Amino acid sequence: MKIDALLKSASPSKIQDKARQLEGLGYNGLWTFEAQNDPFLPLSLALDAARSVDLGTNITVAFARSPFALAQTSWDLQRLSEGRFKLGLGTQVKAHVERRYSTKFEKPAAKIEEYVNCLRAIWDSFQNGSPPNFNGEFYKFSLLTDFFNPGPNRCSHIPIYLAGVNPLMCEVAGRVADGFHVHPMHTAGFLKDMVLPNIKKGLNVSENPLRYFELYAPIFVITGATNQDRTKMEEIVRQQIAFYGSTPNYASLFSYHGYHELGKKLNISLKRGEMEKMGNLIPDALLEQIAIIDNPENIAKRIVERYLGILDRCSLYCSLDSEYLSSLFIDLPAKINNVLAVNSD
Repeated sequence: MKIDALLKSASPSKIQDKARQLEGLGYNGLWTFEAQNDPFLPLSLALDAARSVDLGTNITVAFARSPFALAQTSWDLQRLSEGRFKLGLGTQVKAHVERRYSTKFEKPAAKIEEYVNCLRAIWDSFQNGSPPNFNGEFYKFSLLTDFFNPGPNRCSHIPIYLAGVNPLMCEVAGRVADGFHVHPMHTAGFLKDMVLPNIKKGLNVSENPLRYFELYAPIFVITGATNQDRTKMEEIVRQQIAFYGSTPNYASLFSYHGYHELGKKLNISLKRGEMEKMGNLIPDALLEQIAIIDNPENIAKRIVERYLGILDRCSLYCSLDSEYLSSLFIDLPAKINNVLAVNSD
C-alpha cells in the first residue's frame, strides 16, 4: 500500500518546498485537485522539485475541457515528469458543469467513457502518427497537422483514473481506465461489496482484463494531540460528510448502511442554511465507518487494518500545509511501512 499526500495550491516557492519535503518524508505520490485553483500549475512546479514521486490530479473536471486541450497538457506533464504523471478525471455534477463551466451535462457515464477513448486516440496520433479518425457521439478528432503534433513521448502511456461513487461509473472505470479515485465519502464495506465488484465487472469485458488497475482513496481522519483538537477535527469532518451527503450522489452509500432517509434530511437542512447543525445529523456509528478515529500514534495502524487488501494507495483527506497537521502526520509513511512490514512477517 502506497501513501500519498494532497498538494494544495500556494505560491510557487511554497509548492516546491512542500513537494520536496513530502518526497523526503517518504510519500509516494502527490495529488492536486480542481477547486479554487487550476490543478495543473502546481504539478508543473512540483515535478521539478520532487524527482521520484508520482504526480497526478484528483481530480480535474473532464467536461470543462476539450479532449485535445487536455491531451496536450497531459502529454507535456508526462514528458516533463519522465513518466510520473497520472491523470485523474471526474465528471462533476450537472449544476457545476452547466452553471460554472458553461458546458452541457449529458449522459455522464457514457460521455466520460468516450472522453477517455478520445484521449487515447489523440495520444496514439501523437506517439505513432495514427490518422486522426475518432468519431463519437459527443467528441470528434479528425484533424491533426504536424504544426500541432508534439510528437512521440518516451513514456507514452499516461495512466487515467476515473472518479465516481455509483455502480455505473465504477463499471466504466473498469472498462477503460487504469485506476479509480474513490471519494472520501466511503466505507470499507461499501468498497468491498459495491465498488470493487462493479469495477471487476467492467474489467472483465474490457480489451485488457488483466491489466494493472489501482484503487486510490483519500481518507477522513479524526485525531488530535488534545481532546480539544480532536473535537475540532470531528466537527470539521462531520460537516464535510454532511455537505457531501446532502446531494443524491451518496444515497447508495447511506442506503448500504441502512440510513435510507439521511440524504433527504441533510438536503433539507442544507436548503435551510443550517450548515453548522448538519454535522450533528451524521450518526456516530456511520462516522466511525467513514472516518479513521484514534490517537495520532495509532492512525497508521488503523489505516492498514481497514484498507490492506482493498486500496493500493491512499492519502489523508486534508492538505498537510498547516504546521499542526504536518507535526501530526510527518512520520505517517514510515509508520505505515512499519505496520505493513509486521503484517508481512
